[in-house]
Amino acid sequence: MLAQQIVNGLSLGAIYALIALGYTLVYGILAMINFAHSEVLMMGSFAALGAAALAPSMFGTGVLALAGLFAASMLAAGALNATIERLAYRPLRRHSRLTPLISAIGVSIILQNAVFLWVSDQSLAFPQPLSGDAFTLPGGAQISALQALTLAAALALMVLLHLFVEKTRMGRAMRACADDLEAAGLMGVDADVVIAVTFFVGGALGGAAGVLYSMSYGSTKYNLGFLPGAKAFTAAVLGGIGNVRGAVLGGFLLGFLEVLSAGYIPNGAQWRDVIAFSVLILVLLARPSGLLGERVAEKV
Repeated sequence: MLAQQIVNGLSLGAIYALIALGYTLVYGILAMINFAHSEVLMMGSFAALGAAALAPSMFGTGVLALAGLFAASMLAAGALNATIERLAYRPLRRHSRLTPLISAIGVSIILQNAVFLWVSDQSLAFPQPLSGDAFTLPGGAQISALQALTLAAALALMVLLHLFVEKTRMGRAMRACADDLEAAGLMGVDADVVIAVTFFVGGALGGAAGVLYSMSYGSTKYNLGFLPGAKAFTAAVLGGIGNVRGAVLGGFLLGFLEVLSAGYIPNGAQWRDVIAFSVLILVLLARPSGLLGERVAEKV
């Protein structure tokens, strides 16, 4: 049923869009790909799991439990991402672009193996504060409580991000740094603070996506972030890396593409990952600037 596939695509695309926003915010200012972002997502998921284990009475079911999971994950992931920027990226900012990229890959490997060695190498059950109820929509499609939460949370965070970037002083500073980092510094903008805030916001969005993704699959693992992180990067490139609206568009398009290919192509569920990354290659070949085509100023 097409209506059901649309619902599923919206839910999956919302998660990809949240993760893609973390990539595109950082790229818009520093013109670098934070390849540790997928592990920040994973660490946010484990932070929520740890908070639920330490305070089980606070993380039972209902709205308060959900709020607690999101708060723990977003704060931990945001703080971790800002710390990574301070320790692993900022000292290398004046070097060639390849240097922080290699550092990002190194951070990714360190975080993944730290959880593998010190926490668990197995999948761990993730809390499920929501019931398994589903609601029937006009047209016969059903949307589960978790899918409804995913859409509502993702859209709310996207709106808040838009208002933050467009309406606040820090948002204006972020846009100024994205246009010209050195010129913004000459105009009195503290670039280090702006970049740190950008990493925190991107990490917090990744942490929220980590909770939603873990709840969707009912578990979390040390390599949880690799595949959704790679697909979200594909979504960011598809929409136009460095373009906030492009990241959202790319996330939803990729979600639809995956769900429709799994539903309507023979053995499509086995080929969905191949199709997703084939899209990345085709976009890079045909339109490297992405669908929205916004050119990002070269960062020297």
